[in-house]
Amino acid sequence: MGNYSQALEFFDKALKMRQKLLHENYLDLADSYHSIGSLHSDIGNYLKALDFYDRALKIREKILPENHPVVAATYRDIGTVYNHMDNYSETLKFHDTALKIKENVLPDNHSDIATSCDSIGSVYNNMGNYSKALEFHDKARKINEKALPENHPNLAISYNHIGFAYNRLSNYSKALEFYDKALKINENSLPENHPDLGITYDNVGSVYQNMGNYPKALECYEKGLKIFEKSTIRSSGLGHFLHTHQLRA
Repeated sequence: MGNYSQALEFFDKALKMRQKLLHENYLDLADSYHSIGSLHSDIGNYLKALDFYDRALKIREKILPENHPVVAATYRDIGTVYNHMDNYSETLKFHDTALKIKENVLPDNHSDIATSCDSIGSVYNNMGNYSKALEFHDKARKINEKALPENHPNLAISYNHIGFAYNRLSNYSKALEFYDKALKINENSLPENHPDLGITYDNVGSVYQNMGNYPKALECYEKGLKIFEKSTIRSSGLGHFLHTHQLRA
């Protein structure tokens, strides 16, 4: 928190200087507002973040073309804050605007479009609308498979999202298919103790648990746990499994 406080102090001083020197609609002023908004978002001050992001957006919309990538990025960041606040209707509104801008200015298979689709799909997952989530995650997957190398981490992210949705829809064979794709990419592209690899093992374990294949679920959770024990993340999958089935490690 100390570093964030120092950064906020620095950006606040820079903002005050710019406010004295610049016109109220100057783009550098918008950049200061955005930077301060990002810091507030990082430390969980979401209302403050929205306030500064909104100031940045108003300036940028006045000066920049309506389909400018910086405007899209501002909408995206505002949507992300609303997502942290569990305000999914507002999240979708801002993410959808960001996506529309990107679709107007970027090639159809640009990875930034895939990132927006994955973000929207994740919101639908959070809302429990898994069919709609699959629609957007699958669109992201198709773009990423054309735009990225076959072992790119963003592909693993798309596969994990799709696997999650299929798992929630009780389509366990499809969930395992996509989680397995994510696992192969992570095994080939990440260090063996990377937390993302542990998360994928947890995801696979959750599918086997839902299928009633408890030995296989335990095997996956234990693999994830070994990775998490060497990182700052802890496995929630194994603990939940042991509690549910009254097992003891």
